[in-house]
Amino acid sequence: MPTHLDTERGFDHGTYAILAVTHPAADIPVLQVSIRSDYDPEAHLNLGRALAPLREQGVLIIGSGSSYHDLGALVGNRAGKDPQKESAEFDAWLRQTLVDSTPEQRSERLIEWNCTPYGRAAHPQEDHLVPLHVAVGAAEEDLAAVIYHQNDFFGTVTMSSYRFGKEVR
Repeated sequence: MPTHLDTERGFDHGTYAILAVTHPAADIPVLQVSIRSDYDPEAHLNLGRALAPLREQGVLIIGSGSSYHDLGALVGNRAGKDPQKESAEFDAWLRQTLVDSTPEQRSERLIEWNCTPYGRAAHPQEDHLVPLHVAVGAAEEDLAAVIYHQNDFFGTVTMSSYRFGKEVR
């Protein structure tokens, strides 16, 4: 997997927004991995698989994003959109995929996420979804659990967050 270091680029908001809350003293080492510009779901699962051995060394892998990210629909700029229904339907599909599927099914379903009902409506551009593919690839055999769920984010949107690993309860 070709890589390169970019010493000029700062942290993306998907990195610093989370760490500003969880580690405000900035007292942990952080390595940010960029997503691919083609958003290939299988390539992002493979990236997670390549990173998986780091978990055995105590490295926390965070795939930050959102289960719904159509800001245009939220502010009423997309006619015919129903963020409440679209987000709830995609969130239900995502929960079934991550929590109720086998690891093999989970990966297969995530590769085909844009063929699901409301997949593309929930993510017109998948930059807020493919970090999840990396996290799933890194924790492929582990159980998943919902650790956050809200059905009225911004008043109407359903959103969830997930955790993978042995400590999932």
